[in-house]
Amino acid sequence: MWNHRVGTNYMPTLYQEAGFFRSMYWQEDTKNKTLCVTDDVVDLVFTLRCKCLPVDHVYSLFKAVQTVLPWLQEEPAAGMHAVNVAASGNGWMRPNDPHALLHLSKRTRFELRVPGHRIADAKKLVGEKLDVCGYVFALHSVHERPLSTITTLFSRHLVAEPELMDEEEILHWVSAQLTEQGITPRKMLCGTRHSIKTPEKNIDTRSLMIADLETEESLWLQQHGLGPYRHLGCGLFIPHKDITDLNKETE
Repeated sequence: MWNHRVGTNYMPTLYQEAGFFRSMYWQEDTKNKTLCVTDDVVDLVFTLRCKCLPVDHVYSLFKAVQTVLPWLQEEPAAGMHAVNVAASGNGWMRPNDPHALLHLSKRTRFELRVPGHRIADAKKLVGEKLDVCGYVFALHSVHERPLSTITTLFSRHLVAEPELMDEEEILHWVSAQLTEQGITPRKMLCGTRHSIKTPEKNIDTRSLMIADLETEESLWLQQHGLGPYRHLGCGLFIPHKDITDLNKETE
């Protein structure tokens, strides 16, 4: 379905078989440049020992981490990734009920995105045993992971401003935000709806994939994110192998 109003190709039924994405924003491909990745912003990856967590654990996790890192919410380049497990596997399907439990394996990791000047401070989490929703959340070793030069990025939770939830409106909003930063969005997919519960309100989010970025655009988006609530895992982008590889997508 061609949208003459904005000159953008929306294809709401394509990829529905994957059960994930429904709206698409598509323009022509562009070549990417090779750049060196700096340590201005990195991901800290912590080994984790925790038996299980509720599906909606993000706010409790943030409050627990904040007891050790009180600057987390106010640091512009910092963000907290929610703990994620595979959407499915061996007949198991990730539950939608926010109170249902996610059973974590020994391979599950906890990740923080931090600017370079906060790396040493953030590593103070090593050895901490936090209380997250009543479960022991023990953090052990940590290693630094540089941002990726992959040019397809994925955000599990995005909050548009104002809080738009219509797929086409979100894509318009994202396009406008990126254009302000000199980034040309070429392919975007708006995906599943989630809600994060906080004492003040429930925050509605959408997943988003952006493909065919220039390398410097990808790095900028990973460094700066998009939209509010970075401390709750919103607007953080991670690399994704291929925009067409949707059947292998995990939460």
